[in-house]
Amino acid sequence: MKKLIALIMSITMLFALAGCGGGDDAAAGRTAADITADGVLKVGVKTDVPGFGLLNTADGTYSGVEIDLAYKIADELGVENVEFTPITAATRGQLLDSGDIDMVAGTFTITEERKMSWNFTTPYYTDAVSLLVKNDSGIEQITDLSGKIIGVATGSTSMKALTAAAADAGVELTDANFSELATYPEIKAALDAGRVDAFCVDGSILAGYVDDTNHIVEAIRFSPQEYGIATKKDNTEWAAYLDGLVTGWLEDGTMAQIIADNGVVASFTE
Repeated sequence: MKKLIALIMSITMLFALAGCGGGDDAAAGRTAADITADGVLKVGVKTDVPGFGLLNTADGTYSGVEIDLAYKIADELGVENVEFTPITAATRGQLLDSGDIDMVAGTFTITEERKMSWNFTTPYYTDAVSLLVKNDSGIEQITDLSGKIIGVATGSTSMKALTAAAADAGVELTDANFSELATYPEIKAALDAGRVDAFCVDGSILAGYVDDTNHIVEAIRFSPQEYGIATKKDNTEWAAYLDGLVTGWLEDGTMAQIIADNGVVASFTE
């Protein structure tokens, strides 16, 4: 009887292991061929970044560089259906890891730390961090930030980048100098209400929030931010396919045309 029980347990374990192996393959994510066969490309995008990823709440349509880039990729795959999922800096990684989306095209800055968790294509755009301030703020240089409160997006690289730039200028910024908010519109609202003294993020993102009451501090522009399409870490086949597309479009001028068509300034160069 004991031998029979042991045999049954061994067989059960073999089936469980086989099932786990199949699960790992599925969890790796869809390939280009899978997406073409399924007929839908699932893309995580921003909804609040004019010029890159903006949702028109009136009709549910999206516009921007990364929206056009997603449609261009879908054309290459022979897919007509592009399913956009709104993301934030706090949710994009989770959505990739869970397999809910195939890729993120949402002003996702490439860093060495992030490359340990996700794959990134060659950068399709390079920006730099800057500040949006009210016209009467008196902030003209990084040295003017001492004692100020700066609004940043939760999970973004802006706080770390500004802290480092301020330290180089002899200004110490601590966590108390920052207010982390979930979305860009929330930060802009905080700036308008005087709850923060500055809105810190990439310059091209800030450009979408300029109005008669504020301006971008041109003298404060630092820490180049390279945007890449992000994919699940173990889905190397899909990552290589996307990188080939982006590299080709950078070389033949397609990417530059997409950027120009959306009224976005050319990539930042130091």
